[in-house]
Amino acid sequence: MKIEHLQERVLDYKTSIETVVEKKIQWSKVTKPLLLKTLKTIVKKYAIGWKVQELNWIHNNEAVNITFDSFPEALIDCTNRIPAYQFISGAALVYSQTYSGDVFIFVLFPDINEINYEDNIVEFVTLNPLEISEKLIVENVDQFLKEMIKWELPSKKTKLGYS
Repeated sequence: MKIEHLQERVLDYKTSIETVVEKKIQWSKVTKPLLLKTLKTIVKKYAIGWKVQELNWIHNNEAVNITFDSFPEALIDCTNRIPAYQFISGAALVYSQTYSGDVFIFVLFPDINEINYEDNIVEFVTLNPLEISEKLIVENVDQFLKEMIKWELPSKKTKLGYS
């Protein structure tokens, strides 16, 4: 093989870098602001103890999430009937930008020491930032709430507290 044979691969590599840069620009200018706006609107409309967070981690990766942060005031009377009830915070719907510029969407459940990490996450999908719309975000929040309901009221007796 001669050095000249590398030309096509070098061009492909340059194109791949350009693609990553375009995805990261899309994330910064369109997708991330849309996520923040939509999730904040949901939090304001439905006050159930959640908040929106904007995260920067692992050098150039960023994330936006909606997380259960506090117990909803509307349910305090309900839990006062059982003084031992303990709210476990930390569940989150996460939109995390990957190194390649795609967006990994997943659910993290509250951290309980007795549960394995593999049981603590549900992966939804990885998408190009161009594919994320308000409709998709609302659908993801709907699915997140369904996952949280299943977590709170498991149909199988395999969760913490069952033998």
